[in-house]
Amino acid sequence: MKLLNFTIIKLTLCLVIGIILGRYFRFNFHISTLLSIGLIISTSVYWFFQRGKIIDSTFFAILGYACMTSLGINAYNIQNERLDTIHYTNFQVESNFNDIVFTTEERLKPDLYNDKYIGRIQSINNSAANGRILINIKRDSIASNLPIDAVLLVKSEFKGIQKPLNPHQFNYSEYLELKQIYKQIYLKKSETFLLSKEKTSIYGFADALRQNINQNLKQAGFKDDVLSIINALLLGQRQSIDKSIYNNYVNSGTIHILAVSGLHVGIILLILNYLFSPLLYLKHGRILRPLIIITLLWAFAIVAGLSPSVTRAVTMFSIISFAMHLKRPTNIYNTLAISAFFILLGKPMFLFEVGFQLSYLAVLGIVSIQPILYRIGNPRFLLTDKLWQIFTVTVAAQIGVLPISLFYFHQFPGLFFVSNLVIIPFLGIILGLGLLVICLSLLHLLPSWLVHIYTFIIESLNNFIAWIAQFEDFLFRDIPFTFLQVICSYWFIVSIVQLNRGKNYKWIIACLIAIIGFQSTLFINKYNSKHEAFIVFNKSRHSIIGQKQSNQLTIHHNLDALKLKTENTVKNYSVGEMIDTISFDELKSIYKFKDKTILVIDSLGVYKNISFNPDYILLRESPKINLNRLIDKQEPKLIIADASNYKSYVKRWKLTCDNKKIPFHYTNEKGAFILD
Repeated sequence: MKLLNFTIIKLTLCLVIGIILGRYFRFNFHISTLLSIGLIISTSVYWFFQRGKIIDSTFFAILGYACMTSLGINAYNIQNERLDTIHYTNFQVESNFNDIVFTTEERLKPDLYNDKYIGRIQSINNSAANGRILINIKRDSIASNLPIDAVLLVKSEFKGIQKPLNPHQFNYSEYLELKQIYKQIYLKKSETFLLSKEKTSIYGFADALRQNINQNLKQAGFKDDVLSIINALLLGQRQSIDKSIYNNYVNSGTIHILAVSGLHVGIILLILNYLFSPLLYLKHGRILRPLIIITLLWAFAIVAGLSPSVTRAVTMFSIISFAMHLKRPTNIYNTLAISAFFILLGKPMFLFEVGFQLSYLAVLGIVSIQPILYRIGNPRFLLTDKLWQIFTVTVAAQIGVLPISLFYFHQFPGLFFVSNLVIIPFLGIILGLGLLVICLSLLHLLPSWLVHIYTFIIESLNNFIAWIAQFEDFLFRDIPFTFLQVICSYWFIVSIVQLNRGKNYKWIIACLIAIIGFQSTLFINKYNSKHEAFIVFNKSRHSIIGQKQSNQLTIHHNLDALKLKTENTVKNYSVGEMIDTISFDELKSIYKFKDKTILVIDSLGVYKNISFNPDYILLRESPKINLNRLIDKQEPKLIIADASNYKSYVKRWKLTCDNKKIPFHYTNEKGAFILD
């Protein structure tokens, strides 16, 4: 059975190509729409006149694929809110501070200083407007969460979302752009005027239900740590999980159980099938049962926030339930393609979300690799057979997501199979009992003994995860992995799977090409990383200077031991540049890089005894100097200020450099200063 013989898979691939083209190439909306209409008409006319002869028509196939590709381009363009004339990025405002009316759409994980929300603008200065923004509301001791669908009036200014200030740093602004968020505002609770709390969307009602559930569970006696895991496992909300607990799940390779996905939805489907099996005895039970189950699955998806993973899972299982009702044979690849097709048609931005990619790749890994692994063991006894099934499913899913996980996260949990082997068999009990706990809490019938039992189960789960996570030697961190290596890895995996299905010369060649391609990327990466560089990193209240020579990096810094251990700036750079060894040293007053000299002036402000003219001057820790006199005496080509300086000093230095017509580089605005 050849995978690409399925038409829906080919059409879905064309849709994906169209979405990618729409994102990375700016097509004119009107031209692409007219092109799509023309292709649809041409395809329809050709089908009408040749409908009895199009089974093997290459021209009809090309028309169909072109039509689907253009549909992907238009699906992306239609979802691009910036094309709307009333989008706030297209507004010409007269002042920085504006009267903004917005509706809260989503609650995000707060940081140390702000509660965070995604809001949708309704008007600016009494003019109709549209678009999503990031809302930051300063935290205080009495502040309570804003409800979803709340309408607020504020007076604020739009601020850009910070671009990465250090090399190879996570690009938060690009991440938010995928969610159609381009600006942010900062507020205090006292500066917000609540216009309405009325629920106007299913998301608002779902949030109210979640809040009600949480309130009832708190009253029943559940502690915050347990409550946060219940929210993640059953309600799709991970914002309240303690950072240390979350890191334990990441390091143990079980973070997937905290994201409502196919595993959770599949278990819930089994539970619902069992609960509603008596309906089969009714006259129209075979129609009624799948309708009720599909409705409940989508209700669960809405309550869980319609994340990419839960949307994919519910769509796929809805198609499976429908096919089972029609008594039609289902092919899992077709089902996956159909679910991806409809999801991407409605939400094309999902294609670029990590959760969506991991979700589909995990399922593809399970359905294609697990049968191969399972045949290797062939256990005789029921218990060993079940354990072997769980083990092979876990390994297959990990193989499916491994390349892209290394690309995004640069780490691999070596003990993932141990933790999953223990947790997955009991996940059905945890989810089933959790649903019962939630239902009883809503009815105010939750007994205290059940609260204690479920608390014990969740705490035992957390303790086991923490125990696995403590074996840090089995957590392989900071693994460099490029996009080309991802392509070669999946090419190799597909070739091996196809070879297992039938020995074919072309797949042997494909496998060898994948291996050669992967080896070539290693040589290319090694070659590209051999350059030298001098870097002044951006680090608030501190100074970090890096000197790179081939695959070695020397870091000069004034961080204490604790901060150095948790510092991601150096780690991100070393992974991105494929550094083999890192050494640490104290900060110096003078640095030489190739034929350039860098003079560093710290808080002591000592530079008078310098007998040469440096090419660059780095100011750190707010030195009290006369910059005019310094520039006149040393005649540097550029002045650099890192983030350890007071902002008032930096502002004054910038004005001085403007007057002297000398370039000024402030790392907190322009990012790290790099010489290479």
